Amino acid sequence: MSKTMQAVEISKPGGPEVLTVTERPIPDPGPGEVVIRLSWAGVNRPDALQRAGMYAPPADASDLPGLEGAGEIVALGEGAEGWRTGDKVCALLPGGGYAEYVATPAAHCLPVPKDMALREAACLPETFFTVWSNVFERGGLRGGERFLVHGGSSGIGTTAIQLAKARGARVFTTAGSQEKCSACRDLGADLAINYRDEDFVEAVRAEGGAHLILDMVGGDYIPRNVKCLVDDGRLVQIAFLQGPKVELNFAQVMMRRLTITGSTLRPQSDLAKARIAEALRREVWPLLDAGRIAPVMDSEFALGDADKAHARMEDSGHIGKIVLKVDPGA
Repeated sequence: MSKTMQAVEISKPGGPEVLTVTERPIPDPGPGEVVIRLSWAGVNRPDALQRAGMYAPPADASDLPGLEGAGEIVALGEGAEGWRTGDKVCALLPGGGYAEYVATPAAHCLPVPKDMALREAACLPETFFTVWSNVFERGGLRGGERFLVHGGSSGIGTTAIQLAKARGARVFTTAGSQEKCSACRDLGADLAINYRDEDFVEAVRAEGGAHLILDMVGGDYIPRNVKCLVDDGRLVQIAFLQGPKVELNFAQVMMRRLTITGSTLRPQSDLAKARIAEALRREVWPLLDAGRIAPVMDSEFALGDADKAHARMEDSGHIGKIVLKVDPGA
């Protein structure tokens, strides 16, 4: 096997054009790690933030972008358990996914769901780890509750709609066009609000309010989200596309016993991510194996066209997931 691989690196902070094809050494597996020969890699908002210089990778992670992918295990590090070389997996990655080979903890790998192609499996880890840990573990969503997720046509949104609906919640979402709203309804959303034409606060309150909100917008959405919540409601923040700073009257948080929380996935410990993987395998993978839920696919690009994939994501016209075809023969 060659000792080098094709990869896409960030030549300097900037727009999509700074993504450059390069050659790197194939990584060796560390203790507890596997090396995966990737066929496909998912494209996510954190990749674009890293590219722009706004989301530095952890000190011990690859500087290459890419937080999820799917392919075949080709090497095992000392103490790596549960897998063999030749196994087909999808995996949450600490970085390095825009490359032909990547190293990641064995405990962050999951089997490719039954009858699912590697192209679709590559889209599962980042969004499913994020949605499960924030909506169900941190947010405590229960069957029968009303759940609002913003950006319903995004990778996070399409995943959250399906999982919440499968677990018995009533699902509300926002999106920026009638086409996107229609796609959200097709996935099971009970109410899809075009935020360009309608005030989502009024629309959600007319339905009785939300018990839980998952938000990645931030900015002036934060006080508006608070207005949407029922007493004892919960707001989970996972990103700030419109900024993290806002003026908020916290008296209503006290008087109505609201909970405001949030998290980011990448900085969490390997153990925390392994526990999320265990929960997904137990609670969610049976739904994927049965075909009850599935990733929504938007478009695919060659690894060398990662800049075009980022431009597609940042123009916000996509519905679902964008992937890079790492192996031309896949």
